[in-house]
Amino acid sequence: MELKYHLLDVFTERPFGGNQLAVFPGADGLDARDMQRIAGELALSETAFVLPSRRPDAAWRLRIFTPRIELPFAGHPTIGAARLLADLGMVQRAADAARFALDEEAGLVPVRVRYDIGTEPFAELTAARIPVRGPDPPAVPLLAGMLGIDAQDIDTSGAGPAAWSAGVPFLFVPLRSIAALARARVDLDRWRALLSSWWAVHLYLFVPAAPPGEIRARMFAPAMGIAEDPATGAAAAAIAGLLAEAAPAGDEALHWTIRQGAEMGRPSLLAVAAGRAGGRLTEVRVGGASVRVGEGVLRLERDHLTSLTR
Repeated sequence: MELKYHLLDVFTERPFGGNQLAVFPGADGLDARDMQRIAGELALSETAFVLPSRRPDAAWRLRIFTPRIELPFAGHPTIGAARLLADLGMVQRAADAARFALDEEAGLVPVRVRYDIGTEPFAELTAARIPVRGPDPPAVPLLAGMLGIDAQDIDTSGAGPAAWSAGVPFLFVPLRSIAALARARVDLDRWRALLSSWWAVHLYLFVPAAPPGEIRARMFAPAMGIAEDPATGAAAAAIAGLLAEAAPAGDEALHWTIRQGAEMGRPSLLAVAAGRAGGRLTEVRVGGASVRVGEGVLRLERDHLTSLTR
């Protein structure tokens, strides 16, 4: 059994930056156990599998796996897979753009891929779900101890730490400085005691940076099998809920830029936009460039693959 896959770096215009992704464009012969095993073998933060859509308003179904779990929605696999599908002619494409939707476990995800001369294609998704706030998080001193920073490093001048989800829940922890962001480390024993069974088990640390509207961030996801993620589109969609709450009343079109991955040597750039009406979010969009860096064939015997996943 031979499975062709493509490798992309997502949320970057340069190879070896951004977030790594493997996409299997012909995965309809695989079941969920197969996909999980393959994602574990490749050991990237996410691996995406393209299958026939279950609904008439989507071009393809997309299933997304980390090395440990399946995700109902994720940004960089959606962005990278959308660009690849347009490149391969698997969706209708005009000369400079393609618009279609993907069937993901979280729902219908509209995407747009834009081809501009002289740059890598830019893809943008519209999140299937509007961000929602979760329960109140653990106390600041407990979070600080888990992250190896001082309680004073956590910014409580605004809403303070808060949990939000646009399909995948994250605990957002605002910090006062880039230096504190760089120092942060997750104590896994404390994480297990404090967050491993809580509503949001994934940690997203962020700090506003110059110019206004720009954010520096890091994301830690032990539950996904990801020590640290260089670019997290699902979190970028969710944080729009938190940021929109703090935005001045009357601002109906909101925009932010997120820089992530610098501490890992894989700088990433995510563009986030939100629409708001009557003080409520109406849509959230996340976009970025991606680079195709390679392709290959995974050779597996069907009987062997099945026995490994039993």
